[in-house]
Amino acid sequence: MTTTPARDDLLVHAYLDGELDPAHALELESAIANDPALAAERDRIQALRDLIRDQLSREPSPASLARRVESAVGLRRARLRPSWGMLAAASVLAAVITSGTTWLTLRPLSTDVAAEMVVTSHLRALMAPQPTDVSSSDRHAVKPWFNGRVPQAPRVVDLTNEGFPLVGGRIDVIDRVPVPTLVYRHRQHLISLTAIPAEASRTPARRTIAGYNLLDWTENGVRYWAVSDLGAGDLDSFAKAFREASPDR
Repeated sequence: MTTTPARDDLLVHAYLDGELDPAHALELESAIANDPALAAERDRIQALRDLIRDQLSREPSPASLARRVESAVGLRRARLRPSWGMLAAASVLAAVITSGTTWLTLRPLSTDVAAEMVVTSHLRALMAPQPTDVSSSDRHAVKPWFNGRVPQAPRVVDLTNEGFPLVGGRIDVIDRVPVPTLVYRHRQHLISLTAIPAEASRTPARRTIAGYNLLDWTENGVRYWAVSDLGAGDLDSFAKAFREASPDR
């Protein structure tokens, strides 16, 4: 399992806020390029920042209000320093957005856009030192790893007997939203199975992008995307095995 030092996690926040000097920024960029877990943390934090910016409207206060406040307290263009209460409120807001037991759906995502993003994430994982953030064939180790990292841990099943052993899992960012991806193996081929929140049901559909086969289907409010360089028949067999597996496997 790949872990990210707490110090580097804090530096990612400072990096995205533009608070690092050039030397430290370059050092962190190099660390991110060589550490999939750190890159995933960077993407998760950026997705949260984008979410707050997009979902919370900014309505400027009337200029007259500022003048009345300044007149009432005898201040002229005084700058407010952030208080502990303000920082606590910001922390609560972040916790509310990033936690919970239900899926977070920001906006409908077109099938074509989702397919392209899923393939891109799969390719990025193949080029990384390892294709997972947590590496284990034990579903009881992989599923809990997602807790606190995505709104809801994905369904994880053991398909070893069907010829598709579990390799591990990672977090991908699809349309700026962190989503869980499971990684399975069939012989020398890797399969990325990404779970994205969905509202409408969808029957399984196949497509090919950049030489990779994709199969997507919707089940229990989740849209699954399986992508691999496996042949279409083998990918169908994987999807069938995953869908038919009992929850306790």
